[in-house]
Amino acid sequence: MKIITICGSYKFKKEMAEIAEEMTLKGNCVIMPNELTKTNKEDYTKEEILMIDKMHKEKIKISDAILVVDVNWYIGNSTKSEIEYAKSLNKEILYYTDLIGVI
Repeated sequence: MKIITICGSYKFKKEMAEIAEEMTLKGNCVIMPNELTKTNKEDYTKEEILMIDKMHKEKIKISDAILVVDVNWYIGNSTKSEIEYAKSLNKEILYYTDLIGVI
């Protein structure tokens, strides 16, 4: 069993949930991004955005790996930052586009 944090653009929320389910059914402990209720990032204060980012990085810290949901190979700036953070912690990095057909 691995502890895996899902990372990716929230526009792929549906795909994230499907992947999390698949990975859970394969015996992994999957950590999802926080469920945000506001539709635009601009609806949050700078302090709130910093806190959300900090909490997601804490999830990465306690994980064995991250799984980047890169639908159509799209990776946004926040996700790039999470990948770099995971690399700095020597975490395994998995990419959805590499797992298509495997999971």
